[in-house]
Amino acid sequence: MAVLEATVRESVVRSGDEAAAELFNAHYPRLAGWCRRLVDDADTAHEIAAEAFARLWSRWSRVEDPRGFLYVTATNLVRDHWRKVERERRGMHQLRTLAHTGAQRPPAADPDLRTLVEALPDRLRVPVLLHYYAGFPVADVALLLDRKEGTVKSDLHDARARLRKALEGAR
Repeated sequence: MAVLEATVRESVVRSGDEAAAELFNAHYPRLAGWCRRLVDDADTAHEIAAEAFARLWSRWSRVEDPRGFLYVTATNLVRDHWRKVERERRGMHQLRTLAHTGAQRPPAADPDLRTLVEALPDRLRVPVLLHYYAGFPVADVALLLDRKEGTVKSDLHDARARLRKALEGAR
């Protein structure tokens, strides 16, 4: 992971753009840490953060809010990662079921919050990730997602209600 960060940093330095280098130094560690909490794997988190910066560099002159662009891009990459992990999990489950016809373990009775957030529909999950996990104010989330503030507030309310219901149902 340190190699990946160094590679991205070297690419930024070579570009000669001081604003890009300053943005990288200021936000890469925080973005990678945020991704780490979401994907629960340091290497994957650094890959996602590096990819978000790479996508930013390819659009550098056209992006008005680089920090927002990074977090929205990372959110989408995290979502893609979760989908991939879920597909792999389902595939392994099917293989185990075929290999052991019959006895299956009961599903976990107490889902963790991350699993519940992953299960939210995109329109609810993305605002939750940006607001509660990345720390963006509602107004910024609304701008980043091109939604009205009231819509974002409503989505966050709906997401909290769904999460609360899922957690109460798990008890």
